[in-house]
Amino acid sequence: MEAVKKKEEDMFQDIETQKDTYTTEDIYAMPDGTRAELIDGKIYYMAPPSTNHQRLINYLITEINLYIRKGEGGCEVFPAPFAVFLNKNNKNYIEPDISVICDKDKIDEKGCHGAPDWVIEIVSPGSRSMDYYKKLFKYRTEGVREYWVVDPDRRLVTVYHFEKDTMVEYAFGEDVPAGIYDGYSINIPQDL
Repeated sequence: MEAVKKKEEDMFQDIETQKDTYTTEDIYAMPDGTRAELIDGKIYYMAPPSTNHQRLINYLITEINLYIRKGEGGCEVFPAPFAVFLNKNNKNYIEPDISVICDKDKIDEKGCHGAPDWVIEIVSPGSRSMDYYKKLFKYRTEGVREYWVVDPDRRLVTVYHFEKDTMVEYAFGEDVPAGIYDGYSINIPQDL
């Protein structure tokens, strides 16, 4: 097992030293089980999510799906791992924790081609700068309508409504309005 791990580490080291810019082909060439994202040609490896991270994703997906199933939404919800190709170049491949996509023409068997309408990221210790900075900028410039950063350590949900050019923070336990659905909100329990 240690030899396999060492071999994978060597391979990643080789990839990192051979190229300045990576493509989706490099992502697909990684060993099975390797989770990574590609932003502007740079690879970012992802650690496995924590149990609480998964609880938050499960809670949010359930709430959104219940709303959509009542005939209110008309969109589809996808949890990670689900590929999002934000633009037509092959230098961006992202796996948001939750993607809500209303234009079914963007979806195929590989994932979503273009910006989801609503993206939710759950902050992990290793993803803080990625979620609050890199992905924020990328989602905004590529056409995501709404972006939530759910921060379990701070017990906050930061909501970016890119169409309205606003940012609002909500504490766990408060109703957080979903901008893509008029009159719909989600309350993340304080004890979650």
